[in-house]
Amino acid sequence: MSCILFDCTIQDINWVHIVDILLACFLLYRLYKLIERNTAVNIGIGFVVIYLFYGTVKALKLNLLSTILGKFIDIGPIVVVVLFQREIRHFLFIITKELMPNKDLVARLIPWLSKKKNEVDVTPIVKAVQSLGGSNTGALIVFTKATDLRYYEASGDLIHAIVSSRLLIAIFNKYSPLHDGAVIIHDNKIVAARCILPVSDNPTIPAHLGLRHKAAVGLTEITDTLVVVVSEESGQISIARKGAMENNLSVQEIRSSIKDYLK
Repeated sequence: MSCILFDCTIQDINWVHIVDILLACFLLYRLYKLIERNTAVNIGIGFVVIYLFYGTVKALKLNLLSTILGKFIDIGPIVVVVLFQREIRHFLFIITKELMPNKDLVARLIPWLSKKKNEVDVTPIVKAVQSLGGSNTGALIVFTKATDLRYYEASGDLIHAIVSSRLLIAIFNKYSPLHDGAVIIHDNKIVAARCILPVSDNPTIPAHLGLRHKAAVGLTEITDTLVVVVSEESGQISIARKGAMENNLSVQEIRSSIKDYLK
């Protein structure tokens, strides 16, 4: 009898169920990768404990506790959105990136839909970064290709100027009113300066790294950007990408990283 039931269950499974299971696994995996090594894990565990405690209290028919916890459970979705808004934005960004077709493939298949762009000359940027590092002048430079950073641009001063090494050095000069915050570069233009970036709360970031480095990692955790950081203390140059940071890079490594990202 049990064998017959098992066979029937297997026969009832079709490709729709398989796709359903695979999609569910993909979403759960992405959620796990999103919150691992993050304080969001502890908050999520707290929510699970509260829900389990609520189920236990309700099963034991403890009416007062059930009523109190029930009110909290009712507003649970709103609390989740408020507490996890940053992680939710990051998750939606990842899903969109995964589901969007590859731009290079589309360009090859439908060439007239793609616009040819001139290759970005990174030499002025590299020269500026090298000069800033040599004088121990802190700097934070954000590169973006397609990600909309208008929210962060609005937090600073709009410039819309062609990139030049002298302009970047002037912006980050310690006597400049624009030296605090980040410069955002898009399509070979300095879009804005003095921009405020989100600071990462990743506990694995070394304690000796300052707010510039944490802000660089924080932005790359939630957007598809590349951020160059010049340390004010040591003059060392670092690059943040996809929530990770490479420290103490050479001029050639900086040039290659920027060109590979913008390519």
